[in-house]
Amino acid sequence: MFLLTGGNGQLGTELRHLLDEKGLSYVSTDAQELDITDADKTMAYITDLKPEVIFHCAAYTAVDKAEDEGKELDEKINVDGTRNVALAAKAVNAKLIYISTDYVFDGKKENEEYQVDDATNPLNEYGRTKLLGEQAVQELLEDYYIIRTSWVFGVYGHNFVYTMQRLAQTHDRLTVVNDQFGRPTWTRTLAEFMVYVIEQQVPYGVYHLSNENSCSWYEFAKEILKDEAVEVAPVTSAEYPQKATRPQYSVMSLKKTEDLGFEIPTWQEALEQMLQASEKLNK
Repeated sequence: MFLLTGGNGQLGTELRHLLDEKGLSYVSTDAQELDITDADKTMAYITDLKPEVIFHCAAYTAVDKAEDEGKELDEKINVDGTRNVALAAKAVNAKLIYISTDYVFDGKKENEEYQVDDATNPLNEYGRTKLLGEQAVQELLEDYYIIRTSWVFGVYGHNFVYTMQRLAQTHDRLTVVNDQFGRPTWTRTLAEFMVYVIEQQVPYGVYHLSNENSCSWYEFAKEILKDEAVEVAPVTSAEYPQKATRPQYSVMSLKKTEDLGFEIPTWQEALEQMLQASEKLNK
């Protein structure tokens, strides 16, 4: 039986739908049902449930807020919460799947893809706490999968795709940064890989999972809005300042994941399928 933390979030919701399709048994929790920042309650809940696998999707993901007003909560959820879940997983011998981020890297590799064992050096608070979460998992467990992902979008929840579509309804012209590069990730592809590592019993360790091909945020926005009557113009990061510094080139190598035999669609294909699914859902 599987346990999901953050089961009502963007990724958690996608994962629940996939598990339902596969007829797999799971318990889904959100912050009300399982407060992962409370060590005693987390241990009690998980030792009572005794799941074989924990999909740890709960996270603090407000990247800019984490720089100041959200800093304490960011650390409580991403570091303390992850440690609490890992300790409970250890107590019941559960496999743990922890979702991490490309923001553990500083993006200064001069257009070279990041390998799973490359040196980490987060530039922002969110990346720092997700890296500390990785380290807690690695220190406490042997049966774990750390899956780093990036630029996540999906049918459920808030994301860049929906933001661009919403802005296109009220603006004739949008400006989007064209000097930050990464790989967009469809939640469906990520959820499928999370289940794949369990079903195929692949070797434990760190993996990267995003969709194939890379792009800038500007190129991503252009593709999202290609059928809309709105101009999308490129700007530099300096022209669009944000509280949290983003890595300029955080394209992660997918080779280790592809070597497992897992097929990864391009982000363009994934985006098209996501938009079709979204349209169908909202009819």
